Amino acid sequence: MNNASTPLDETPAYGQSNTGANEESLRMVSSQPIGNEPVSDEELRPHALDGFIGQPTLKAQLQLFLDAARKRDVPPDHILLAGPPGLGKTTLAMIVANELGVPIRVTSGPAIQHAGDLASILSSLDTGEVLFIDEIHRLPRAAEELLYIAMEDFRVDVMVGKGPGATSIPLTLPRFTVIGATTREGMLPSPLRARFGFTAHLDFYPIDELERLIDRSAGVLGVNLDEGAAAQLAMRSRGTPRIANRLLRRVRDWAIVHDLIVVRSADVKEALDLYQIDAEGLDRLDIAVLKAIVTNFNGGPVGLNNLAAMVGEESETVETVCEPYLVREGFLARTPRGRIATEKAWRHLGLVPQDDVSKLF
Repeated sequence: MNNASTPLDETPAYGQSNTGANEESLRMVSSQPIGNEPVSDEELRPHALDGFIGQPTLKAQLQLFLDAARKRDVPPDHILLAGPPGLGKTTLAMIVANELGVPIRVTSGPAIQHAGDLASILSSLDTGEVLFIDEIHRLPRAAEELLYIAMEDFRVDVMVGKGPGATSIPLTLPRFTVIGATTREGMLPSPLRARFGFTAHLDFYPIDELERLIDRSAGVLGVNLDEGAAAQLAMRSRGTPRIANRLLRRVRDWAIVHDLIVVRSADVKEALDLYQIDAEGLDRLDIAVLKAIVTNFNGGPVGLNNLAAMVGEESETVETVCEPYLVREGFLARTPRGRIATEKAWRHLGLVPQDDVSKLF
């Protein structure tokens, strides 16, 4: 098998593109996978659509999509799963293969360096097999062009020879299904995006759905959560199942070390306070960014480079790791003049805005 792909029971390669991504993977509240987690993640993943918690509209759409394919007795159209990291795109890909009763081949955009790598994978697929491409937006341009031809016409063109005498030989492929996962749908070229018959958008989870997911994961991990403990975890999980499961494991560690039979809400709070994760899911770096804007710049506006220098991080780390969540939750605002801490940020730090924050926008 080509090195660019892995079977279901092995870990797909995840490429890191920049300093910000590396920093994100080290944080407790990161939505990026960490190298030692896939075995545990696999244990926590549901294997059927009925067991997948959350995303009710998407589940109904996908169920209808798969039922129709089964009744037609043909492989389903290609599927694109789009949304922020950690919401269950890989899990859904595995579920689709399980629901259809077919093998799944796993690879990722960064793992495919050349079009030939992808051609090797495609030519080895069997009828009905699922090819899951994580981070599909990071495929090389030549591989993208080869892929969308294969997805539509189920063929790849193999070049034989070099120079003026080279000839292209079309190789017919069995009908297969591509499942692509992306956190940046806008980076996909239009010809490739148009080849997907079904696009599913995953959204952040509300607290009640995260509670259900944490209760399920706690049962798998053997953690006995008291009433209110799951809610305490859910509030600190940034609406992301991967973060929720990661924090649950740390709470499990706390329970083991302290010989707890039942984990109470106060235990969850104490455990996560140790890791500097507060009730809003903000960690040390998030708080440092807010404090820098509020205390050193009176709430802003402040330029990105100055802000990064104040917290001792790279500008890219602040922009890609901290800002998305802080902006989404209303702690931070971006303006043409720079970053501004909102009134919510002042209140969260236990401070009262010195001026009318709204005038800064």
